[in-house]
Amino acid sequence: MYKRIVLAYDGSVAGQKALLDCRDIAQWSHSSLFLAAVMPLNMGLIGVESGVYSGGLVEQEREKYQATLDEGVRRLADAGHQARGEVLVGETINEITRYASKMEADLIVVGHKHLDSWAARWWRGSISASLIEHAPCSVLVVII
Repeated sequence: MYKRIVLAYDGSVAGQKALLDCRDIAQWSHSSLFLAAVMPLNMGLIGVESGVYSGGLVEQEREKYQATLDEGVRRLADAGHQARGEVLVGETINEITRYASKMEADLIVVGHKHLDSWAARWWRGSISASLIEHAPCSVLVVII
């Protein structure tokens, strides 16, 4: 069964639902839990045309991602689970799959909210679908 679970966690409603499902699976299978929040690389650029780098902005964003991650770890701890989390920096799919490989995960859990319009789906793309294609292990997509 699943002994090492990575939760791709962003604090969104879909992410929180995935956290609850992840918690239930971990309870059932006595799994180790690892949370990953991915901060995009481009957080340090202010205005693409100006190319101004702001280290302060990067640190503020990292703190925001860390706070979200800490909240998820705390919620799991409140439910009696030990979990650890890590803020990753880069392209979401690459970082999650790399982290899952590093943690030797059996399962990746990710939340997903259906987008209403075709334009929104086209513009945003699907993290879940891409993750399924590139993951080194099974993927559970939690739909809200």
